[in-house]
Amino acid sequence: MIALKNASVIFNQGTVNENQALNNINLNVREGDFITIIGSNGAGKSTLFNLIAGTITPTLGSIHVNGRNVTREPEFKRAQYIGRIFQNPLLGTASNMSLEDNMMITYRKGFKWIKRSLNNKMREYFRSELLQLKMGLEHRMKENLLMFSGGQRQALTLLMMVLSKPALIMLDEHTAALDPKNAEIVLELTDKFIKEHKLTSMMITHNMSHAIEYGNRLLMMDRGEIIFDAAGEAKKELTVEKLIEKFHELRHHGFENDRALLAE
Repeated sequence: MIALKNASVIFNQGTVNENQALNNINLNVREGDFITIIGSNGAGKSTLFNLIAGTITPTLGSIHVNGRNVTREPEFKRAQYIGRIFQNPLLGTASNMSLEDNMMITYRKGFKWIKRSLNNKMREYFRSELLQLKMGLEHRMKENLLMFSGGQRQALTLLMMVLSKPALIMLDEHTAALDPKNAEIVLELTDKFIKEHKLTSMMITHNMSHAIEYGNRLLMMDRGEIIFDAAGEAKKELTVEKLIEKFHELRHHGFENDRALLAE
């Protein structure tokens, strides 16, 4: 479904500040994959997401979606079929608009005719979907999202993205800014939605336990490269200790702070 071929990203090329953020990445994301991605700070995880989303273009190599070359396609066009949730829960919703307006914008993929389309039938549909969050938001549809907590907004962002039916969802440490209770709720909802809707998904996390627990495939990145790719039964057999051992084996140096990345 998604194919990166010999993709490299070099920032400030040809200057004293040259930085190779991604180095010759070859990656195939199959339809239905739920890929977790781990790696220390600076490993290239977010740069990989930016490349797939069209936020940046590769210095070398190409990106294909369903066999179509999208290497030079701008971010706003890819946003029609790629959904992305960031670490900051405020980025996925419009603070000064009501919950129902936020949901309508996402559902219609834009602002056009949202008031005319927002009828009682749509409100009932949104209420029925909000029930899944178990946060009581179905009773707060006319409230502005400025009044909602970070956990509520991140859960809502996740639900709205699912309702927009993207071909690929990318989760960039989307629970990192939440307290442990809300982080667990959002992770459980993530897993539920991905399984129920058979979504193709990629999730960056600093928590190795979560990377092992969720998804069918795990990628480990370091210094702009994918150094380990485990799927299926091979992934099921992984433990945190085995992941750390694998990193030492492949790189001959310690994972940055090893267990400091493993927030239980």
